[in-house]
Amino acid sequence: MSKMTGGQALAKQLALEGLKDIFLVPGVQLDWAVDGIREMGDAFRLLIPRHEQTTSYMADGYARASGRIGVCMTVPGPGLTNAMAGLSTAYACSSPLLSITGQIHSTTIGAGYGMLHEIKGQSELIGSVTKWHGMATTPSQVPALVREAVSKILSGRPQPVGIEIPHDVLSTAAEVELVEPPQNTDGRLAPDASQIEAAAAVLAAAKFPVIHAGGGVLAADASAALEDLASRLQAPVIMAETSRGAISDQHPMAVTSVAGRAVIRHADVVLVVGSRFMNRMAPAPQWTSPDTQFIYLNVEAEAAAPPRKPGLLIQADARLGLEALTRALPASGISRAHMVEAARQWAAQQIREVEPQYSYVQALRRAIPDNGFLINELTQVGYLSTVAYPVHQPRTLITPGYQGTLGFGFPTALGVAAAMPDRAVVCITGDGGFGWGMQELATARRYGLNMVVIVFNDGHFGNVRLLQQQTFGHTVGVELCNPDFPKLADAFGIPSATVSSAAEMETALRGALSRGGPSLLEVRVGPMPSAWHLIGYNSIFKRPSPEPADPIANLLKN
Repeated sequence: MSKMTGGQALAKQLALEGLKDIFLVPGVQLDWAVDGIREMGDAFRLLIPRHEQTTSYMADGYARASGRIGVCMTVPGPGLTNAMAGLSTAYACSSPLLSITGQIHSTTIGAGYGMLHEIKGQSELIGSVTKWHGMATTPSQVPALVREAVSKILSGRPQPVGIEIPHDVLSTAAEVELVEPPQNTDGRLAPDASQIEAAAAVLAAAKFPVIHAGGGVLAADASAALEDLASRLQAPVIMAETSRGAISDQHPMAVTSVAGRAVIRHADVVLVVGSRFMNRMAPAPQWTSPDTQFIYLNVEAEAAAPPRKPGLLIQADARLGLEALTRALPASGISRAHMVEAARQWAAQQIREVEPQYSYVQALRRAIPDNGFLINELTQVGYLSTVAYPVHQPRTLITPGYQGTLGFGFPTALGVAAAMPDRAVVCITGDGGFGWGMQELATARRYGLNMVVIVFNDGHFGNVRLLQQQTFGHTVGVELCNPDFPKLADAFGIPSATVSSAAEMETALRGALSRGGPSLLEVRVGPMPSAWHLIGYNSIFKRPSPEPADPIANLLKN
């Protein structure tokens, strides 16, 4: 044991855990923590954005791109509430993130004295966007609290966890014992052999098995295991928005959710892996059929609960469960690659009709290397990208998941670039979403982050305008007053260009990626047609034209 402040104990334990990179905005309740970090010298890299919201978004992007734990730190009260949007997105997307929040003086918590940055129920607020949270009330408790937090991240479903440390605990010195992390920190839940045996028997007897892959596949680093099982079963793999890239779109069994509509209707068995499998706009399963048997592979048993159709449950880590299923199954004696290709062409026919978005998506794919990242903001080109952008490697398409947090794209891309400095990082956003965090051009410049932000500028909250017009025949509150984006970039010393077509954007993007460092591209666009009928919400958004004929029915007959 050694005498140290709570802030020193925090820094030393974080270093023991191997957590080097921290996204934070300093403040008075964090001073002793920040000074403890300073004393550690090169053990840490601090990245300081211009808004506390960005600390959590950067930590999320960092974690999802790299698979390493992202760490953000904020002062209590308004610091935490500023970071809540990023924490809620990380929670939705199964991101391994550690949120460190300061607290008011430990003896005044809950007293309502009006302390600086005091809010009622801060712990409960943190609990709403984390799977576990705890507080240290003495310096000696800090190391064990950090160790427990990291252990929680590495066990079960990888979601954010939160710790709170009052400022008097950070500044007080006491005898403290650090906690050495165990050599084996893998907390994955192994599958039960009887559950694997039952599921394997059903899959082996299936005439047309289909796999629905959710974001849990990526969170568990289960891509190789998924590919092996899909090849052995010759089962099409439908990838949801949050799992694009779980296997490469070039794999003969890979389909997006659009092409998935053509295959899942013929499935007699559906294996749902790492997915909540719910329609985001209604309290109903994503898909169901009275003639289909379901198998749910998920680390959480709730993912197989009603209103989903009853089925077999394998409660396990996605990678371990997929590997066990592959070992338990014989190789399929048939090929379904021709059926998958028919479904892909069926989907491509519909996707190509959505212009000009389709041309922009194709230009992005041509310009971005296979291992480059696309961070997909809520903008019309972004919506179509969820089903039209070919993804060739895991973790290279990053979305806001079910939270749909407008403004998430640019600050999240900063975290991706901080984690992966040698790979291309491209963020697409609208002028509305970019307005949430355009001040972070300063962060991109300060750290020389290797990334390109593409701003599609139509002068409006474009999607809100589209939906209001379709639903009510008029619009309210959708017009924007924008800056001159190239001048804004120039003010931060960032190269920029303005273009007005997909071809021009592709040329400019190639140049920006070749140059390296931060760049901004403004793409001037007008109103665009809706792509919502393609991206999973059929019960809400009507198709502009009839769906093409089923491409697989005749193939199954033959």
